Amino acid sequence: MSEHSFQTKLPPFPPGYRASGVLLHVTSLPSPYGIGDLGPQARNWIDCLQEAGQTWWQILPLGPTGYGSSPYQPLSSFAGNWLLVSPDDLIADGLLEKSDTAGYTFSETVVDYDTINAFKHTLLETAWIRFNKGDGHVLKADFEQFCLAEQHWLDDYALFQALQEMHLGASYLKWPAELVRRDPTALEQARRRLSKEIDQIRLAQFLFFRQASNLKNYAHSRGVRLIGDLPFFVSPDSSDVWAHPELFLLDEHLRPRFVAGVPPDYFSEQGQLWGNPVYDWDVLRQSGYRWCIDRVRAIRTHVDLIRLDHFRGFAAAWHVEAGAATALSGEWIPGPGREFFSSVQQELGDLPFIAEDLGIITPDVSTLRDQFQLPGTRVLQFAFDGAADNPYLPHNYDSNTVVYTGTHDNNTTLGWYDTLTGDQRQIVCHYLQRLELNSSEATAALLQLAWSSQAALAMAPLQDLLNLGEDARMNVPGSSKGNWRWRCTNEMLSPSLFQSLRELTANSQRLPAFHPTLDSLPDSEVIS
Repeated sequence: MSEHSFQTKLPPFPPGYRASGVLLHVTSLPSPYGIGDLGPQARNWIDCLQEAGQTWWQILPLGPTGYGSSPYQPLSSFAGNWLLVSPDDLIADGLLEKSDTAGYTFSETVVDYDTINAFKHTLLETAWIRFNKGDGHVLKADFEQFCLAEQHWLDDYALFQALQEMHLGASYLKWPAELVRRDPTALEQARRRLSKEIDQIRLAQFLFFRQASNLKNYAHSRGVRLIGDLPFFVSPDSSDVWAHPELFLLDEHLRPRFVAGVPPDYFSEQGQLWGNPVYDWDVLRQSGYRWCIDRVRAIRTHVDLIRLDHFRGFAAAWHVEAGAATALSGEWIPGPGREFFSSVQQELGDLPFIAEDLGIITPDVSTLRDQFQLPGTRVLQFAFDGAADNPYLPHNYDSNTVVYTGTHDNNTTLGWYDTLTGDQRQIVCHYLQRLELNSSEATAALLQLAWSSQAALAMAPLQDLLNLGEDARMNVPGSSKGNWRWRCTNEMLSPSLFQSLRELTANSQRLPAFHPTLDSLPDSEVIS
C-alpha cells in the first residue's frame, strides 16, 4: 500500500495499530529561560520519547496567548506563540549572543508569564536589530518568502498585535471606532505609523515557524510524531474576529450576540460560560469553509495529527445569549456537521483528526464521529461510576480510540484518586480485580489499564508518569488564575522513568516496529 493511499484511507489508525505517547505542553519543558521552548530541550525530550519507545508527543495549542495565558484563547488561529522561540537557536542563527540572555533569574518549576514576556520581548528586539544589520543575512530570502506565503493572515495579525501593544493590551473593541470597524484609511495610517513594530512581529512569526518546522523534522528523524490541538472556538479578543467579523454572530457594535459554553457537566454544576463568539455557519458554508480549512492547514504545518477540541460543537454547540450570568440559559444550536468534514476531506485529501468527544455526547455527535471513522477519546478518570456500560471503561472501547489516563483539564491521577470516597475507590478496585489500591499505586494501575486496553493509542500526561499530585495540575476548568504554569525539571526526567515507560510499552505490545526514522516505517505505520 502506498503512503498516499494510506493518507486517504480512514480511519487514521489501521487495524492492529498499537502505539503510545505522552502529553506535555511545550511551555512545561525544562529550560534555563523560565519557559519551555522549541529548541534544544524540546529535541532532548524527543530523544527521551524515542528511547522510551514512544511514537507520539501531544502538545496543547501553539497560538499566541493573551490574558490568562490560556492556549485555548489564542490571539490568532494562525500565528505561533513567540514566547516559545528558543534563545539558544537564535544564538545558533547569529541573531543573539549568549550574553544577551545573562542577568535573568527564573523559576524552574512554574512559568512566570509577566517576567517571561518582558524577557522574550527584549531578546526579540535584539534579534530584530541584528537581523536588519545583516547578521541574519542568510535568512533574508526565507523571511521574505514566509511573509509572502503567509500574507493572508500575517498582515492582519501583525497589525492587530502592534495596535494592541500601542493601546497597552486593551481589547480591540476599546480602540478608536475607525480601527474597530477597519476603516481602510485608518488602517493604512496605522500600518505606516507602526511599520517597525509590524516588521518585528513578522520576524518573530518567521522565527517561530522556522523553529517549529525544524522541531517537526527532528521528531520525524527520531520516529516520533506530533499531535496538536485545535480549539473549536476563537478568542473574543483576537485578530480572527477583528479581521473577519463577518464570520461570527456579532451585533451592530461588533460585540458577540451569543457566546459559547457548555451546560452543567462533570466540571461544573452551573455549566461553563466560556465567552467566545460563535460562528455564523451560513456565511462560512457559502465560502466552502475556506477560513476553517485554512485554519486546519495552518496547524498541520506544525504537527502530524490534530485533536479537535470540543468535537461535539461540529454537531451542535451550546449558545448563550451575551450578558447571561451563567450558562444555564443556553441552547444547542446545530453546527456544520457532515458538510464540514466532507469539505476538509475534499480539500486536504484526508482527515488527520482525533475527536475530543467528551462531555455531553448525544447520538448525533457519535454518528458524526463514526461517519468519518475518526478516533474517539476516552479518559479513565471518567470511567468509574459503577455502570458496566460506562463508555470510558476499557472493555467498551473499539480499537479506533485514543485512551488517556487524564488530560490537561483533569487532576493528575494521583490527585484524582486522593479525592475519591471509599465507595468510589471500591469501584476502581473491583474493576481492576484488586482487593485494595492505595494512593501510591493508583497511577501505575491506571497506566497499566490504559496501555493494556485495545485502544489503538494510549496517552498519559507526564505528570502521571511522574506520579505527581494535585499541585502538578495544568488547568482547573472554570478557574482563571494559576493555570498553564506547571513545568518539569531536568532532574524529573531520569533514565529510570523512561526505562519503566519502555517496559510498560513493550509489555503492552505498543513499541514501534521500526525506528528511528519515519522513512523506514512500513506503509501501514505511516500516518502523515
